[in-house]
Amino acid sequence: MIRIDDLGLFLRSAALGSFTAAAHEADLLPGQVAAAIKRLERELNVRLFARTTRSLRLTAEGEQYLPTALSVLEALKQGRENLRGENARLQGVLQVSAPSDLGRNVLLPWLSAFRREHPALSLRFFLSDQVADLFRDPVDVAIRYGLNEDANYIALPLAPWNRRVLVASPDYVARNGSPQAPEDLLDHACLLYLQNGRIYDKWNLGHRTVQVSGPLFSDDADIARRWAIEGEGIAYKSWLDVSADVMAGRLVVLMENHQGEGLPLSLVCAHRKQVSPAVSRLHAWLTSQFVTLKPV
Repeated sequence: MIRIDDLGLFLRSAALGSFTAAAHEADLLPGQVAAAIKRLERELNVRLFARTTRSLRLTAEGEQYLPTALSVLEALKQGRENLRGENARLQGVLQVSAPSDLGRNVLLPWLSAFRREHPALSLRFFLSDQVADLFRDPVDVAIRYGLNEDANYIALPLAPWNRRVLVASPDYVARNGSPQAPEDLLDHACLLYLQNGRIYDKWNLGHRTVQVSGPLFSDDADIARRWAIEGEGIAYKSWLDVSADVMAGRLVVLMENHQGEGLPLSLVCAHRKQVSPAVSRLHAWLTSQFVTLKPV
């Protein structure tokens, strides 16, 4: 059976080009390092090093085995960090970006509660309806709607079941009636807002796409929701953004037989190394909270 310590000594000997140097680094005798390499070679049934009295170099088999040994040790290290991360005290700074409406009305109290559980953690919360650039903007993770189409990103699902819904206030419906088919929206005041730098005026309902219009527009999606509550028109919003208003009776869902487009929510990182214990535990915390909003 291959010993983990032998793998480590193999990597350091290869990096330093000397059993003696690797032994000194590990506070061992050179003979102990040589014995470890011999054990590893017996287990693999190959020679890993070509040795002379003056030099030490990897054989072709040693070169081939080097990345495997490195991968094994990296996996073990990550496993230890993950185990410690479950119980470790979170500290440092965590920078989170989120859409404006979701951030203000849903995430804010949840993130406050999460930080109270981890008082040594500093939280920086950035709200914008513009998509954060994780490689340039000062954020560690972004909470983002839509599918992760960029292969450079790591997306951890938060609410994969989420969809857009048509909503209006009971007062608006009483005054203007309720649309029954997608084309009926052309006769209603539709509340528009910017999405990814463009006006979101093409609404997908079932197999139909309708280009809508209305007298009110904002660069903040939260304003469209507030206008809907005030009876100014119909909004097409994420269920997560309006669920509390629907449950409180401030808004009603329209045309439920015409399903809105899927809008999964994810926690996005630039690369896997950024999935720190703080990020992992935030993801688990938020996932457990979002489940409570899932429609029955």
